[in-house]
Order: sequence, then structure tokens, then C-alpha cells
Amino acid sequence: MSDLIRDAPLGQLIRFVTRNKYLQYPEEKPDFKLPESWVAVINNPDAIIEESSPHDNTVLTGTALASSASSTVAAEEDSKLKAENEKNEKNEKSEKNNENDDIERADPQPMRLHRSRSPQETQAYTVDRLEADEEHDVEKVKSIPVVPKRTKDGSILVDWYFSDDNENPHNWTNNRRLGVSLIICLYTFVVYTSSAIYTSSTEGVMRAFGVSQLKATLGLSLYVLGYGIGPLIFSPLSEIPRIGRNPVYIVTMFLFVIISIPTALVNNYPGLMVLRFLQGFFGSPCLASGGASLGDIYSLMALPYAMMAWVSAAYCGPALGPLISGFAVPAKNWRWSLYESIWASAPIFILMFLLLPETSGANILLRRAERLRKLTGNQRFMSQSEIDQRHMKVSAIAVDALIKPMEITIKDPAVLFVQVYTAIIYGIYYSFFEVFPRVYPVYYNMNLGQIGLVFLCVLVSCMIGVGLYVSYLYFYMDPRIAKRGWPIQESRLVPALPAALGPTIGLFLFAWTARASIHWIVPTIGITIYGATVFIVMQCIFVYIPLSYPMYAASLFAANDFFRSALACGSVLFAQPLFDNLGVAKGTSLLGGLSVIGIIGIWLLYFYGGKLRSLSKFAISDHVE
Repeated sequence: MSDLIRDAPLGQLIRFVTRNKYLQYPEEKPDFKLPESWVAVINNPDAIIEESSPHDNTVLTGTALASSASSTVAAEEDSKLKAENEKNEKNEKSEKNNENDDIERADPQPMRLHRSRSPQETQAYTVDRLEADEEHDVEKVKSIPVVPKRTKDGSILVDWYFSDDNENPHNWTNNRRLGVSLIICLYTFVVYTSSAIYTSSTEGVMRAFGVSQLKATLGLSLYVLGYGIGPLIFSPLSEIPRIGRNPVYIVTMFLFVIISIPTALVNNYPGLMVLRFLQGFFGSPCLASGGASLGDIYSLMALPYAMMAWVSAAYCGPALGPLISGFAVPAKNWRWSLYESIWASAPIFILMFLLLPETSGANILLRRAERLRKLTGNQRFMSQSEIDQRHMKVSAIAVDALIKPMEITIKDPAVLFVQVYTAIIYGIYYSFFEVFPRVYPVYYNMNLGQIGLVFLCVLVSCMIGVGLYVSYLYFYMDPRIAKRGWPIQESRLVPALPAALGPTIGLFLFAWTARASIHWIVPTIGITIYGATVFIVMQCIFVYIPLSYPMYAASLFAANDFFRSALACGSVLFAQPLFDNLGVAKGTSLLGGLSVIGIIGIWLLYFYGGKLRSLSKFAISDHVE
């Protein structure tokens, strides 16, 4: 428990205030000892460490490390290993001459001190990551000492001490991973819920400030625009190892809670709109980086299941917003929906502050390297991220975050389709907040609270979508990977082929059954069909993109969030004139017609995606075994 508090923002604050006197890391304790393999590499770069028991700690203490070159332990190691080093000198030199990488292992006989690549050393969403995950799962059970690497300039790459090092997020207990996942999901749910929770207050805003309905709905659309723009800035920041994920989460969530207070109390319309935009902007980091946080702690095979929980929180949040505020606003006043946003977000911030640990492996190792340098006085201890950052420029980060995803979108037809289709789907989703009040109160005499209950059909559709997609993964895809190896990327789109028909069917069913002569459950079933099938299609697409473009996955997700949010922002505004001029039936039918793009696009992507990727300089080739 102390480790959990230490790694959380509260623990880091305590450490800062007390100058690391309390909640210390192992390297800061007087009895700290380095594993044998590290000692040998520090004192003799050519040493061959014999394989030993998992926790053999013939090591140097922190004091001895400062003068390790003359230590007794080092001398003993050198004498034991000198003879064997001479025998292998020729082979070792030959291997080094042929080495093309910048990084070399200290061990000239890797099989004797071999440690497979950790997941952090591989490219995410690739077959290499899958293999590294499998090897790591085997090694962490045995607690194998990790052999540090040495670069050609003499730096010692700081790594995990053992394969079961408990500071490695992939080695955390299931309970700790579950706790982190729960916090990320609640964080995401609150931010998304705070968007649509405002819809119940639209009429109150119109009366309070004397504005039109279109202007009143800007409170929703500007919030959505804010959380579309935010990830373009915050997502790249969270990928910088020096910063990590937690500072971005904590600072922005704190600002979200603080800004929510004047948002609920403001007495002028322009101020309300500006504050709603800032709410969305500062709430946005979890919307793009939440999935990355889960990727930090789960293996590639387990990640889809964790991602479904996170996506479900994001998917259901806007739908449950009107339910949360639908009864309070008519009973009290329009500000109550904004009060509820404060009441929901403040406890989540406290939970994050107390219990959310840093999940970025690169950040954890960077801080370990700093502690080892301070302990030993040896400046050769470096994390891989510090070496990488030597050549990192702010301009390069900006290009990768802002320019590169736009370039890929324009030049790559597959990415262009995904951005356009998901934006349309998201825009249609947010148009529900305009069309529902035109159907259920008018034809079925429902009040605001009851309309909120109708939005529960989105929750039901999400549960159906999760059940179907989990069944596909558990009973088909996982066994297929175990038996035949990593499949081609297009195989991930199989569930989307029939599901792509669902949005069109659901929208047309809603459009032409939403009338007083037909029971309210029938159009609601149409929305449920829409929601369940959209969930499956989106899951397939969001798996396909990072598998096909792993180098640019983070940037593409941030760009996708912007495209979706930008169209959703517009849909909130154009939905009113759309349904005013065409009516519910024809207006929804128009949206259903737009969803046909998805049917055509998904099927074309399934059959021709491989060819498109072979022509793309951004995508990777197939990996089939």
C-alpha cells in the first residue's frame, strides 16, 4: 500500500516537501543493493556473469557503488571471470565488429545471461510486442535477473532489476491494475457525462440570458469542441518521458474542477460559453491518453478487454448525462446540471490524487536513472528515454502531433475513411440530443427526466456490443492467434462487416416508427440497434488503425478525437435547422443515408486494405505465421 501511495501524486508531493525523507524508493534506502549482473557490468564491461539463482544478490551497497572500480566485490568478480573472458575474446570482438545497433549487451554470450526484450523495448501494437509479452509472462514467474546494456559511448542503460520487478507496470498485481483501470474509466466517464449533462439546462439558459435555442446549445457544442482540441496538445505532452502521464492528468483535472465552479455560478452568457469550452479543453487528456495508460499496464492480448471498459465509459457518458440532470433541473433550476458536474468530478480528482500511480514505463525508468546517478555519482547511468531525448526537438514533437496525422489522413485512403466515418457516426450520436426532445415529449408525453431514462437504451446497446465483441475475441480471435499466430490486420474487421449494416437499419427504424400511433419502445429499439452496432464497428476500427500504423497510433487517435469532436460540435448546431426543415422522419433518414458510407467503406477496407497498406509509406506490412 505504501508503494501505491508513494507512486501517486499525493506521495510525490510528500516526497517533494520532505526532500525524499519519507516514502523512499529502494535506491534511496541505506540497505539498497544492486543485483550481481549490474555490479559486474559497472566494474567490468566485458564480464560474463554465470547464471545463478533468481535472487542471488552478491552485490554492492550504495556506499561501495560510489567507488566501485576499487571495490573488493569487483576484484573478486574480475578474477573469476578473467580466464573465461580470454577464451571468448576473439568471438566477442567478431560479434562487436558486426554489430550494427547503437546498443550492445554487456554479455558476450547472450544465452547464458539472456533476458528477452521487455514490452517497453518493442513497438506497440506489433507482433514484436506480442512476442515480448509472451516471453515476459514466462520470465516474470522465474524472477530472472536483468542484464543491463551498455551503449557504445559507455552509458549504462537503466532497466528493471529483475523480470518480476514490481515497479514495472506490466508486473503489477491484478488488483492494482484493476484499480488503475477503474480510476481511468471513472475519469473518462465524468468528463464525457459533463458534456451532455448540460442539455437539460438549455431552456433555462434561454430564459436566464434571453438567447435563442441555437445560442443556448453552444454550451454543449463548445464543450465538445474543447475536448476535441485538447488532446492535440496534451496527448504529445503525456508521451514525453520527462513529464509522464500523471502530471498531465492531475493538473488538467484540477483545473477542470476549479473551472466547473465559476461555470455553475457565472451570471453572463459569454462567460458561460467560454467556461464551458475551457471545461471541455481541460477535461480532454483522458479521452486520448486513457487508452495509452491502459496500454502501459496490460499485455497486447489482454488490452482489448481493458479497452472495452474504457470505451464503454466514454460511450455511455454522454447518454447518461441527461438522465443525471433530467430530474434535478426541472425541480430546482438550470444551474443544477452544472452543480452535478462539480459533485461528480471533485471526488474523482481526489481519488486520482490519492491513488493513481504513474504508468509510463519510460518515466519510471528515467526517474530510477536519476536516483542511481545521485546514489553512485556515476553519470553513466542513463535511461533509454534520456538518450532518445538528446536529439528530440520541440519542433519535431509539434510536427508529429499536429502535422503528421493530417498528412497521413490526406495521403492514406484508409485513414481518411476512418476519420470521416467515425466523425459522421459521432455527429449522428450527438444529434440525438436534439431529436429526442422532438419525439418523446411530443408523441409520448414524457418529461425531461423520462427522456433521460430513454437514453438508457444507449447503455443497453453498449452492453450488447460488449457481449458480442468479447465473445468474438474470446471464442475466435484469441484461440486463432494461439494456434496460427498473428493474423493480418484486415481480419480484425470481420465483426464490423455485418455490424456496419446496423447503424443504417437502426436510424431508418427510428425515423419511420417515431409517431404517436406506434409504441415508444419501437423507435427506441432502433436507437439500440444503432448503438450496439456502432460500438462493434468502432472497436474494430480502433484496433485496426494502431495495428496498421503503430508508429503513428497516438497521433492518429488524437487527430481522430479532433475530427469526431469537431463534427459533433457542428452537429449539435445544425441538428436544429435540419429537423426544423425536414422533420424527424426525413431528417433522421438523411442521417441514415450518410451512414451507408460506413457499409461501403468497411467492406472495401476489408477486401482492399492490404493493398492500400502496401502502397502506403506510413503503414506496416502483414505479419502472418
